[in-house]
Amino acid sequence: MSTNDTQLPANFIRQIIANDISTNQHNGRVATRFPPEPNGYLHIGHAKSICLNFGMALENNGTCNLRFDDTNPEKESDEYVQAIMRDVQWLGFNWSELRHASDYFEQLYDYATQLIEKGLAYVDSLSPEQIRMYRGTLTEPGKESPDRCRPIAENLDLFKRMRAGEFSDGQYVLRAKIDMASPNINLRDPAIYRIRRVHHQRTGDTWCIYPMYDYTHCLSDALEHITHSLCTLEFEDHRPLYDWVLEQLQTPSHPQQIEFARLQLEYTIVSKRKLNQLVMEKHVSGWDDPRMPTLAGLRRAGVTPKAIRDFCERIGLTKQNSWIEMGVLEYCIREDLNDNAVRVMAVLAPLRVVISNYPDGQTENLEISNHPQRPELGKRIVPFSKVILIEQDDFAENPPPKYKRLVPGEEVRLRGSYVIRCEEVIKDADGNIIELHCSYDPGTLGKNPEGRKVKGVIQWVSQAHALPAEVRLYSRLFSVPQPDNEANFLDALNPDSLEVLKNCRVEASLAHATTDTRYQFERTGYFCLDTVDGSNGNLVFNRTVTLRDGWVKD
Repeated sequence: MSTNDTQLPANFIRQIIANDISTNQHNGRVATRFPPEPNGYLHIGHAKSICLNFGMALENNGTCNLRFDDTNPEKESDEYVQAIMRDVQWLGFNWSELRHASDYFEQLYDYATQLIEKGLAYVDSLSPEQIRMYRGTLTEPGKESPDRCRPIAENLDLFKRMRAGEFSDGQYVLRAKIDMASPNINLRDPAIYRIRRVHHQRTGDTWCIYPMYDYTHCLSDALEHITHSLCTLEFEDHRPLYDWVLEQLQTPSHPQQIEFARLQLEYTIVSKRKLNQLVMEKHVSGWDDPRMPTLAGLRRAGVTPKAIRDFCERIGLTKQNSWIEMGVLEYCIREDLNDNAVRVMAVLAPLRVVISNYPDGQTENLEISNHPQRPELGKRIVPFSKVILIEQDDFAENPPPKYKRLVPGEEVRLRGSYVIRCEEVIKDADGNIIELHCSYDPGTLGKNPEGRKVKGVIQWVSQAHALPAEVRLYSRLFSVPQPDNEANFLDALNPDSLEVLKNCRVEASLAHATTDTRYQFERTGYFCLDTVDGSNGNLVFNRTVTLRDGWVKD
């Protein structure tokens, strides 16, 4: 992906990096990293961080590592590692180096030993509950642990025995010795190692002690010679600890941590715990359900990497948390698909139309453009015959005001084809319309009719040639803008977030539909072939987004 061929909008991180380069900070280098924990699937919030970290490196001829923060083995798995790698590459980025925090376990242990030797860390026997009680509050200072003054030699011995597996889980922790009266609670002797007998997906059972995130993160950055450690705003209060650890140790570099506001998108949630709950309780079909905010879900829904990158650039970067309207993301998706989606015709609720004056047994192969503004996308053959299918909503026996579709005795144009007039309405015994008899004007193929104006245009398919398809109309998963504000976020689930239509018909060209192609079902919306169920000849299409703003029925 190139970012140098267009003028990019300013943001404060872009400006910081530009200033650092101009003053030769870090010898003019730019090195960033994207450091996910492999305990779930990436979501739209992660996309902002991915685009930022990789984007800053690309713009400045720098490097960006993909580093897995795999220090919490209870919740991590190789499944998530593979999914994250796939998602980053799908977004259009390639990492300079693939790293894992576990690559540094031995070095992290040695650094912790150095802190003990300098009297800056101690082994504590307080329980987690006691540590929380001793920590104090935002208005009251903390209380020192009885173990805080443990001799250095004893701390070194205990830490070595912690590693050797002599103690039970939770019996001891290693804490940094900083300041129990600090107004920043993160500096009140934070734990930097704990005992956990858990199999690690990379190191197996080699380790029974694992470093904590705040301790690991800054040292991993330093070991990789990261210059700009970009993270979300909740880590702003952790920056003093980030700097403290690096200042106490002889690390190869001291990266600069810079915080930005995380992405908060309306009508969705990004908590991994809550997303997991949606999956486990089967409110959705899986992590890749097209209603999910995961990158896997967005991909299955037909959203393109370009649309997500454009969205992340469009919303910009700030230091203040705010909510982004879902309409901004939908606009970016719609803009990309409008430019690039192949136009086809589909009928979701078919109504049979017999063209009475069309020759029996005749079929015309009409040549129709795949995109009205992009002739390079070519044309396709669409068969036309005596019996066609149109949308039920495109006929009204008693039309409302300003209705521009088919009505008794009036004309409408079939997309890419002829003008037809409704001559007769056929109903069943219950009064339901089951068929229309129409006439066509043979002189209107590609021409306006002589002496009269036809206002409406509708889509259609030939009954004899159309293909059966299932169409899934996905809408927003939640019915309120901020579901996390509800007492129970599940109460905000939208009961109408999925409508499955089984009796649809699509034009014959879609016999060759691929999961890589995006389609505009004319006058209906943007769709893609489902990557899971739309195979082996099954035509199952997912709606990506509607043609117009808002999730309304088109």
